Formats: sequence, structure tokens, C-alpha cells
Amino acid sequence: MAFLNINGRSVAYRLLGAEANPLVMLAHPLGMSQAVWDDVLPLLLPRYRVLTWDLPGHGASQAWGNDPITPADLATEALALADHAGAGRFHFAGTSIGGVVGQQLVSQHGERLLSATLTNTGAVIGNAELWNTRAGRVRQEGLAAMSEEIVPRWFAPACFEAEPALKAGWCTQMGRGDDESYARLCEMLGRDVFTGKLSGPLSQHPGVKVQLFGGSEDMATPPATLEALAAECDGAPLEILEGVGHVPSVEVPGLFAEKLLAVLAVNLGDVGANGVDYATGLETRKQVLGEEHVARSTENATSLDAPFQQMITRLAWGELWSNDDLTRRERSMITTGILAALGREELTLHLKTAKRIGLTEAELRQVLMHVAIYGGVPAANHAFSLAKELGWGSGEA
Repeated sequence: MAFLNINGRSVAYRLLGAEANPLVMLAHPLGMSQAVWDDVLPLLLPRYRVLTWDLPGHGASQAWGNDPITPADLATEALALADHAGAGRFHFAGTSIGGVVGQQLVSQHGERLLSATLTNTGAVIGNAELWNTRAGRVRQEGLAAMSEEIVPRWFAPACFEAEPALKAGWCTQMGRGDDESYARLCEMLGRDVFTGKLSGPLSQHPGVKVQLFGGSEDMATPPATLEALAAECDGAPLEILEGVGHVPSVEVPGLFAEKLLAVLAVNLGDVGANGVDYATGLETRKQVLGEEHVARSTENATSLDAPFQQMITRLAWGELWSNDDLTRRERSMITTGILAALGREELTLHLKTAKRIGLTEAELRQVLMHVAIYGGVPAANHAFSLAKELGWGSGEA
């Protein structure tokens, strides 16, 4: 876990995975912590870089001050973390109040989003009287005392039966939170709603893919609440997970990861007929090679090679590197091995890229030893020499 100072507050976050992979930001529900994503992370990390964080006064994040909290405040924290990770655009997934953060990003910062997955949330959740009453009780009784009442609302009864320790564990986690921060977030949910605020922004950013998930056993945000949100999102697709409560990432992490990965995957369309659009290839190219390299290539293009740059962006980076059948780590090893065997100039670029993608020194060694056996010792010797010039083998890889 790491910490970032945002507007004078310490925010606890985790940034995991290779820099060259697309960034996915995950926002947790009210009263919980970024630990709700623990069982989902191993399934995402082979293909994505993942950033999770704790909301104000939750987990290890510092408590909020004396001012009200707004969705804009929470989105500001999310954007600051994305900037810290060096991501111009990113995928977002949020549950419950995490989904409210996602709605704020959709409504005000659609240009930063690749996709928005909103789960167990709503444009309106409950009502102001309910949330203000809870805020008052939390201030009087404390989260530890109220956790026994609130935590059971998060999970389907069958989940508690299958995991008897689940309730006690999350009651303990909730009881450690900051009462005032929680109360102010309750007041925000009662005050700030997104009715009429999502359709227009979505029409301005048609490339942002929006997907909604809910749980058939969710008492906090029942299916009807998700259906109303889907209507606000211009009929965005909604799937209700049977037998699941309010926190699918905890109850059914494998299923949730499977559904999320399907949302995150690049839509390659009918590749044989139409090919992949330039924008898709450009986004992948920037993620893998870095924005500075891509900017230089674009700036240096002339009337002679500009069509060539467009072609390789669509074909190499759109149809090939954007395809999820292989991870970017696997594609990096294949590409490095081919370029080394052929002695191509771009080997230098892809040795640098291998570092961004997170190849280990041992993995690179094995790639180049394969080159020696199947492509020739001189080719491998040249590649090893070049890799050492770029810092491999010096303790930096």
C-alpha cells in the first residue's frame, strides 16, 4: 500500500501491474475498503494495471475535514490518482458509492474514460431522510455499534451461510472507519443525485462504454434502482446477477472478474471485413510504447510515411496488440524474440518496452537463449549486448 497527498489529505492506494497495460480504477462501497477487490485482482493483473484506493476515513485513508463531501470531491481524488499513475485515459469500475464516483466521472470527465462499469448503485440511492437519519445515528452511536445492523444488508443470506466469519470480519472493518467521514458521505448520498445528468455527457463521448451490474438479492440498491440508472444512461446494458447481494466482488469474485474482463476487452469488431479503427490502435500504442515515443513518431511523420504510420497503428497496435487472446507480456516476449533473431532496428525500442511491460531479467534471458538456439548465436549475442547497454542485468530490470 502507498499514500498520496491530495488537497492536504493522505489517501491510501495500491497501484499494481505493468505500466504498459491499460489502467483500471476500482472504487469500493460505503463502509468497506479497497480490500473488496482482493480476490478480483489476480484475475485482472495479467492484462491490466489496477489502481484501488480507500475513500475518505475508510481503510487507511485520512479522515475528511469539516466541509461537506461532494461527488466532485471524490472524482477529484480519482483523477489525481489516475494522473499519479500517468494514465491519460482509464477504465473505471465502482460499486455502490464507488458507482456514484463513476457517475460523476461520466457526467463531467468523460474524455478521461475508456469505460465505466457501475455496479449496485443508482442515480438516486434511497432518499435524503434515510441518509440524514443514518448520518445522525453514526455521529451518536458510532460505526462499530451500527455495523451489526448495516453489514447484513451487503450480502445475500446464502453468502453468510457459506462463510460464517464474513459478517464478523466486515463488522470489524467497518467499525474501524471514521464516524464523521462516513456521516458526511451519507449526507452526500441524500443530497447529490444524478437524475438528468448522464444522458447528455454520454452523447458527447460515444466511445465510452457503460455497463451496469446489480444483484437479485441486493437490499441497498435493488434491481429497480439499477433499471432506473440504465434509463438515465441512455439504456446502457444491465445484468442482474442471480443470488448475489450488494458486493459482487466479495460474494462472487470469479464471476465478477469474468464479467468485468468482458467489458474491458477492446471491441475488435469484424476484423476481417472492416479492420480496427485508428483510435483504438493509437490508444494501445500509447499504453505500450509510451505517449512521448508515439508523439515523436507522429510529429516526425511526413507526407511520405504518414499513411504508413496510420497503417501500423491500425494493424500492429489495433488488430494485434489490442487483441486479448495473448497478454501484452506474452506479445512482448514474442516480438523481442523475433526482432532479435532478425536483427531488426526496432529491437532497441522493444527491449525498452519489455521493461515497461514488466518482463523480468530471467524472462528476457530465456527469450534470447531461444533466439540463440533457433535463430543463431550471433543474433542472440548482439541482443544480449544491446540489452546490457539499455540497463538490463544491472539490477534495474
